[in-house]
Amino acid sequence: MLARPGTLHSPFPLHRGAAMQHIWLAVLSSLSLRLVLQCRAEEGLEFPNFDGKDRVLDINERNFKKALKRYDLLCLFYHEPVPANKGLQKRFQMTELVLELTAQVLENKDIGFGMVDSQRDVKVAKKLGLEEVGSVYVFKDDRVIEFDGELSADTLVEFLLDVLEDPVEIINNAMELRAFERMEEDIRLIGYFKGEDSYYKAFQEASERFQPYIKFFATFDKSVAKHLSLKMNEVNFYEPFMEEPAILPGRPLTEMDIVEFVNQHRRATLRKLRAENMFETWEDDMDGIHIVAFAEEEDPDGYEFLEILKDVARDNTNNPELSIIWIDPDDFPLLTTYWETTFKLDLFRPQIGVVNVTDADSVWLDMSNDEDLPTAEELEDWIEDVLSGRVNTEDDDEFAYDQEDEHYVLEEDESPEPDEDDDGDD
Repeated sequence: MLARPGTLHSPFPLHRGAAMQHIWLAVLSSLSLRLVLQCRAEEGLEFPNFDGKDRVLDINERNFKKALKRYDLLCLFYHEPVPANKGLQKRFQMTELVLELTAQVLENKDIGFGMVDSQRDVKVAKKLGLEEVGSVYVFKDDRVIEFDGELSADTLVEFLLDVLEDPVEIINNAMELRAFERMEEDIRLIGYFKGEDSYYKAFQEASERFQPYIKFFATFDKSVAKHLSLKMNEVNFYEPFMEEPAILPGRPLTEMDIVEFVNQHRRATLRKLRAENMFETWEDDMDGIHIVAFAEEEDPDGYEFLEILKDVARDNTNNPELSIIWIDPDDFPLLTTYWETTFKLDLFRPQIGVVNVTDADSVWLDMSNDEDLPTAEELEDWIEDVLSGRVNTEDDDEFAYDQEDEHYVLEEDESPEPDEDDDGDD
């Protein structure tokens, strides 16, 4: 496991902060880099390749103010000094290559890119509020947004395009409403307002604080509001995978009313791990643990298990102690083998377990010998055992579980050692 010293362990073979020295692994996983093998492609289907032109700036005291004024967005990588070790230098160059390729792809989008040396440019880092070495910071207007995802070109491009967009999307008709209702994996808010010169302004200002991680929508259309049962100046909050929204208390709402409500409710009962915010999600643990579920949505068993997870989440949405991270292995193909090795799992089947973020120990519900997946009731019973501490990875070295209870599987072989005094002789 790689993590910043003194912080959380991650289920990924890379982590932002100090371990971002190893970000080259993420680079290799990026489908955007096609630098070695070239395949013939018809016009209109050619992946970008780095053209060799330097677009990433070396940000220092002389040019940082000019760079902030010049671009709509300024994307800065805050890094440690270039290492003397040749191997580490190559990794640094791979990270720089991600930024160069991203800058090339977005060349016409008025986005600037730069690198800030944590040792040489201490004053600049302090003025810009850069704190975490190995992180990417995006400056838009008077806001600073920290990128908490996989540092690969495709993920970063998508993230920056989202930041460029308006923080609030307006729903005007039935087709747009249908698209909004199908976004079950996302936290999203929608409000009904008289127009842009109304209490909508407070809603818009609140949205800027969460862009692009939380999606904000608004409507000025009576028919759309009626379909959503929205009253004038009312805002609904949709938790991922929940069928009914929560209504923000009070009308009209101030910016801080909305911000405080979102901050209190943004940890969903069931949340999907995404490349663009994977580290933020992993660091938001529950008392040092995560309940983690692996399920391929396109696989029949995976789809069925995911539907069971949704039922459990809906039945327990008011339990602040419960939050399940769903990982679709198809979204992280180069991490699948790593997870299988680390957790000793077969990810061709759905899995659910509890992972300790301090030492990466884990305990998994045993579903290997069952033809049928567990029911929602059985899954809830297991989750209750986790929340109560009966299923506890801290006790694995002591073989804390009853040996006759075959319901749980430890990550490592925990068979008790034979009695040293018993050498087989009478």
